Amino acid sequence: MLDVSATREAVTTPDGRSLDVYVAGPSTGRTLLFHTGTPAAPIPYDPLVAEMAARGLRYVAFSRPGYGSSSRREGRSVADVADDTVTVLDHVGATTALTAGWSGGGPHALACAALLPDRIRAAATIAGVAPYQADGIEYLEGMGEENLEEFNAALEGPAALMPFKERGRAVWSVITADECAQAFGDLVDDVDRGVLTGDFAEWVAASFREALRESYWGWFDDDMAFIRPWGIDLDSIDVPVHVWQGRHDRMVPYSHGEWLSRHIPSAVPHLFEDEGHLSLAVTRFGDILDALVASGR
Repeated sequence: MLDVSATREAVTTPDGRSLDVYVAGPSTGRTLLFHTGTPAAPIPYDPLVAEMAARGLRYVAFSRPGYGSSSRREGRSVADVADDTVTVLDHVGATTALTAGWSGGGPHALACAALLPDRIRAAATIAGVAPYQADGIEYLEGMGEENLEEFNAALEGPAALMPFKERGRAVWSVITADECAQAFGDLVDDVDRGVLTGDFAEWVAASFREALRESYWGWFDDDMAFIRPWGIDLDSIDVPVHVWQGRHDRMVPYSHGEWLSRHIPSAVPHLFEDEGHLSLAVTRFGDILDALVASGR
């Protein structure tokens, strides 16, 4: 029988902060460090953990600063995730790991690949955003109305972004599975709406509730980090990076996946006409794992 048992514990960083760390799957399995989206907490989802366990992989993840009970790290950059990653990998006894980042977790997976080449063997971005300062991309084109409002508020500054987060937290911190599809609004089309049912919708709702349980600061700090320089050089990445993106994505447009595929030297594109932001994780997760395992041997 596959081991998909899960634990959560608080891990202290060298600078005294606390991180919520989740571990699930076989204790002797190879580590896959997962970076969740924005805003979300990486509560293990049993079907995905089972897919990993079937491939001998152990799920390891942590709530980024400001989410759940993870201490806030005000002003953090995308690159700052590397410090916390080292703390977590050391804590679970993983000398090396694979890594994957979904949506807002994509840049953080790339930061690990760029800054920790001695620890990270392969990476995947799943509907991950490109750098805001990127040349050759209309960054906001194709995003749903809610994301346009969010990014424009972030670009205007903290005074504009905080009211957006206050309104958003009031909805998403108490969201139920049945309310998710309507709450996403213009951010999902029929492709993503079609997978937002049953256990998957329950997990999505639970991850939002846990992320925003104490505050919206993780969400706020993610947004500000995305529009500033990330603090990494994508050209320096030499481990395999699998870029997964769907044409039906209204949260992170297809052009972001195309841009990352062109600008990361080690990129392996997986670009689909028939997938969306959420459907990628439901229908393609086994393929994502297989590609990572094969590249990271």
